[in-house]
Amino acid sequence: MESVHRMREDSARQAQALPHAQDVSPRRIAGDAEGYPRDQLEAVIERTPFAIWLGAKLEAYGKGHVALSVPLRRELTMHHGFAHGAVIGFLADSACAWAATSLVGDVLTSEYKLNLLAPGAGDVLVGVGDVVNVSGRQVVCRADVFSVLGERTRLIATALATLTRYK
Repeated sequence: MESVHRMREDSARQAQALPHAQDVSPRRIAGDAEGYPRDQLEAVIERTPFAIWLGAKLEAYGKGHVALSVPLRRELTMHHGFAHGAVIGFLADSACAWAATSLVGDVLTSEYKLNLLAPGAGDVLVGVGDVVNVSGRQVVCRADVFSVLGERTRLIATALATLTRYK
């Protein structure tokens, strides 16, 4: 898990070095509603049938940032043996939604754009989500999905999502 965070930090540093980059750190973004604490978010996960079936687990939590994992098992693969796109989409969508929830409370996904970059193969898949912006009822988040095999970590997808506050 540490290698996933290191990879994200390296990517963020490289992006910040670009001339057009701006600081979109969640620490600079304050939602005007009360976000869910970790235990409340974990309770939501524990009563979400699809997340339970996938075996989703919250790995890291911070205001505007989450990481979650899904163990890759045969039932979650497609005919070539790689992770099915729906599982990767779940990780991207949930990483964004749960990051937003940590800041502003309950949200619903309005839309997301998912770029599949490489086949998902490994022992576990990890989605890492961060809030980019909170504006009115909308929250914009980004997520990266990684496959992990032993000590090897590979970026397999990236996403951008718009979420709407539910209440």
